[in-house]
Amino acid sequence: MNRKIIKVLLLLVCLPLQMSAQMLTNGATPYLMNQAKDMSSDFADFTNLFFFADKLSSFDPATAQGTIEWRRKTLYTRQAFNANTVLPQDLQMLDFPASAYENNPQLKFTIDFITPRTLRIRMLTTPVEPKEASSLMLVKAPGSDASWKYTALKGAHQYKSAFGSIIIEENPWRIILLDANGRRLTDTWRWADNDSTQVKSLPFNFIKRGADNSRSINPVFSLSPGEKIMGCGESFTSLNKVGQKVNLFVSDPQGPETDQMYKPIPFFLSSRGYGMFMHTSAPVTCDFGSTYIGLNKLFMADEALDLFVFFGEPKEILNEYTDLTGKSPMPPLWSFGTWMSRITYFSEKEGYDVAKNLRKYKIPADVIHFDTGWFETDWQCDYVFAPSRFSNPQKMVKDLLADGFHISLWQLTYFTPKNKYFREIIDKGLEVKNANGGLPYEDAVLDFSNPQTVSWYQEKLSGLLSMGVGAIKVDFGEAAPLNGFYASGKGGLYEHNLYPLRYNKAVADITKQIKGENIIWARSAWAGSQRYPLHWGGDAANTNIGMLGTIRGGLSLGLSGFSFWSHDIGGFVQKSPEELYRRWLPFGFLTSHSRAHGAPPKEPWLYNESFVKAFRESAEMKYKLMPYVYAQAKQCTEQGLPMVRALCIEFPNDPAVWSVEDEYMFGHDILVAPMLEQGTKRSVYLPGGKWIDYQNNKVYSSGWNTLEAGHIPAVILVRDGAVIPHIALAQSTDKMDWSKIDLKVYAADTNKAEGLLCLPSDNLLKTVCLKKVADKWLVEENPLKGKSELNVSR
Repeated sequence: MNRKIIKVLLLLVCLPLQMSAQMLTNGATPYLMNQAKDMSSDFADFTNLFFFADKLSSFDPATAQGTIEWRRKTLYTRQAFNANTVLPQDLQMLDFPASAYENNPQLKFTIDFITPRTLRIRMLTTPVEPKEASSLMLVKAPGSDASWKYTALKGAHQYKSAFGSIIIEENPWRIILLDANGRRLTDTWRWADNDSTQVKSLPFNFIKRGADNSRSINPVFSLSPGEKIMGCGESFTSLNKVGQKVNLFVSDPQGPETDQMYKPIPFFLSSRGYGMFMHTSAPVTCDFGSTYIGLNKLFMADEALDLFVFFGEPKEILNEYTDLTGKSPMPPLWSFGTWMSRITYFSEKEGYDVAKNLRKYKIPADVIHFDTGWFETDWQCDYVFAPSRFSNPQKMVKDLLADGFHISLWQLTYFTPKNKYFREIIDKGLEVKNANGGLPYEDAVLDFSNPQTVSWYQEKLSGLLSMGVGAIKVDFGEAAPLNGFYASGKGGLYEHNLYPLRYNKAVADITKQIKGENIIWARSAWAGSQRYPLHWGGDAANTNIGMLGTIRGGLSLGLSGFSFWSHDIGGFVQKSPEELYRRWLPFGFLTSHSRAHGAPPKEPWLYNESFVKAFRESAEMKYKLMPYVYAQAKQCTEQGLPMVRALCIEFPNDPAVWSVEDEYMFGHDILVAPMLEQGTKRSVYLPGGKWIDYQNNKVYSSGWNTLEAGHIPAVILVRDGAVIPHIALAQSTDKMDWSKIDLKVYAADTNKAEGLLCLPSDNLLKTVCLKKVADKWLVEENPLKGKSELNVSR
């Protein structure tokens, strides 16, 4: 072999290695499918043109509409000793023909006033207005509120309601948001705001990419000292997002231990008294003070800005946000019971055996879930019980229902080439396509933006639901092709994040049609998915960190408009270590919905007698608490509140609670501090007044306390003055006797107490009030008179 050939071969071998090394050196990594998209890098690309919001070129105060002049700029680097600083400079366009384009375009800007607490800011980056179309994310068209009063200011315009105000400054253009007392909440960043710092941050801008002339917008707002930002979906990192860069891009993070999310939501709220909903399905990267501690940079892939702003405390903001995007409807009573599962039950016999053992060991339960193995071939979804292992699935469903067990079934919407429906899906054009009309992946992915696909898919599910199946597990949904072409006419940039919402809706709609019940069991979500309960937290590690990430995820999702949420008790990946499983049980049962699921064994009788007792006691606790659970759930559906509730929702004026992320309110009155590590004691922060231990009636004062876990291994406390309704224990919810409810009063320093009641028979939420008379607690008036007898105890 001659030297030239050897040199060529060496070059071919070494070049990829050199390129890989160079990529690592430069900090660039290859993009892998289903990783979150970080949009911030697009806004530091020297090949792009930048347009900064410069001044208000026209404005009509009567309509709150006008135009903004955007100044064209380009990036350059300035060297100063050992530092290169990136700066913008004015650019005189060289576009041809010059007479056909504007150097500094004047583009539409609109403020809409939706309610006294909600306004909407819309900005375009092109002169072409998008066609009016209904939004899948919104439950209704936004309203219009006339209570906002206009005032002309010097060089500015102000609109004010009873709860806040917005000021639009003309030159340089700036938006300022104020609370009802005139305190500044946040404002948009201008170039002049860089004068006092050597760190030059790009102000509010949009880009036109050199690669393809596509446009994306980057709103930039100020952050204040001590400000906390919460929300953004089921995020597993620290609850306070300040200091973090959060990518809002639906992905499969493989568990709740990373910075990626099954359920990103383009919504957040601030401890200063405002919230924002970025009404887009395009990827967004939120830089919450990560690269500059005083700025909130919202890097959007969308070419237009559609931003809803809310004024108020967390409860008020969540109520406003869910008025727009929809509140969670009430799931059926049985869904609040125990779900018993593993990956996976393979046969009719296993289903009967699980049911028999649950009743034998007197573990209250309402659902048995069949995961990936109920088909003839594991994971090959064909919507048919395997004939070789389910001799009479209709009878099995009927028998289990008679014993109080509803059936849940796993499925997914990716069809491999060996799936029997693969060719049919392609022949009928039901799949997401690539640019050539073929498949983006080796699998066929159902395109739910196509009504024919939805009909085909729902027909498959309807047969199962008509058999008596109670719920469908809406697994996966995170991998809608980013480079796909969809029947909606949109590309994957806008459809990827919408896919879970379309998927959730398709299953929920057919379930409601056949069963009359609002229930699914879903993993992925986007804004609006809360209308289709419920969702669970994905594949947690069987570790303390897996448990911590799960708690954070539940609290964060609750801060994003979701009322109902669950998780895999004990973790998913391996056999749950018994000690961890024991500590996870009370957290799992003091969640709106409770499912034991993961690698076998998950069934308590496969551990030991002591563990069966521990499992039973946590399950019994929830079943006895079912009147509390059901009433609190009903209130959540009315107010957009979560059942697993971060303390800042209930106690927003206590600065300490905004940093607490390992305890939560279960509804309004019960505080839960799970044991995240082995031991019997933990530090617990108690806001407000006195708290009473649910398990032993000890009274604790507010502030930091080191508390002993109870017999059930968690710290479970009740607010002073709370009435917690209980019911007689039953082995399934259909056997509960709602004609008799026991009211347990938890009081330390008060002579009055109250709680909520709601009967499944009418779903009407009632308040029950009690007062103390001569050491006895008396019901002032029975709100369930003629329906339930109320008995009082302490």
